[in-house]
Amino acid sequence: MPPFRRGTVLVALVLLFSLILLVTTTAANASFRTESETYTASEHWMDILKTSLVIDTQVEPEQDTCQHCHISGTIENLWVPLARWGVFGLAGLVFAFGFYRSGSVWITRKKWRPLWLRTSDWIDERYQIIEPLKKMLSKPVPLFSTKWMYCLGGITFTLFVIQGITGTMLAFYYKPTPNEAYASIQAIETQVQFGAAIRAIHHWSANGMIVMTVAHLLRVFITGAFKPPRELNWMSGVLLFIITFLFGFTGYLLPWDQRAFWATTVGTEIGGGIPWIGDLALVFLRGSWNVSAVTLSRFYAAHVLVLPAVIIILLGMHFLMVRRQGVARPL
Repeated sequence: MPPFRRGTVLVALVLLFSLILLVTTTAANASFRTESETYTASEHWMDILKTSLVIDTQVEPEQDTCQHCHISGTIENLWVPLARWGVFGLAGLVFAFGFYRSGSVWITRKKWRPLWLRTSDWIDERYQIIEPLKKMLSKPVPLFSTKWMYCLGGITFTLFVIQGITGTMLAFYYKPTPNEAYASIQAIETQVQFGAAIRAIHHWSANGMIVMTVAHLLRVFITGAFKPPRELNWMSGVLLFIITFLFGFTGYLLPWDQRAFWATTVGTEIGGGIPWIGDLALVFLRGSWNVSAVTLSRFYAAHVLVLPAVIIILLGMHFLMVRRQGVARPL
């Protein structure tokens, strides 16, 4: 089509659209006039718009079930969304990994290397840690040390790791104040998913850690593993034994019930009975002359900050000395 004809058609369409708009507006103004001829079409549409806005503000927004089920408690079944995300998420990861692996083999034309080997090579290329690890892990172990009695120390360390994991999980919900400590424990027991099980694991692991520590020290004493040149290793083990009991003593107050309160009162009174420094020890443990909120705060800080740092340092020294000196032969 020539340029002149295209311009003519465009102008004609614009004029036709303007005429239709003018006729429609005039008819609307004429049909919506009232007796006083002051109610125009624009005012009519503004009223409709205001009404629609008022109606829309009264409608509650739709909530996403996946985001609000744990907060509002509208969904009591925890396993359905968890299983759904687990199944479909795992299937998606498997598909993505298979697609990546096939594409990598096709592009590079090389045999596939597992991702963990690639990661270890990447780290070793920068820090050179594989050779020292090989020397450390390839050290032979005497046959007599594979008996069950030589595993008591490892069991104690495993229980300590369990204590650290479960204690961290409990710390997310525990509130170390006299007004909220007991209530937070009850909330963990009754409202938190698997809270009662996690607290039970923490409780029984603490008891098992004390029993295994005593058994390990008895085994070391009976087999004579405290003799030279392992005196420092024995001393570090005794310090770890004391720290383990301090863990139990400081953690016993945290539930802040009657039994915890009076047990801490008796325990600190025992410390107050030390000759010459008894009053100083009593005030240091309680933070005042009586078991109070300061005592709870002090025991909580010692239980979750001070004692873990001390025991980790002592464990590192203990393991290093065992590694350097080896396992003592039985008598």
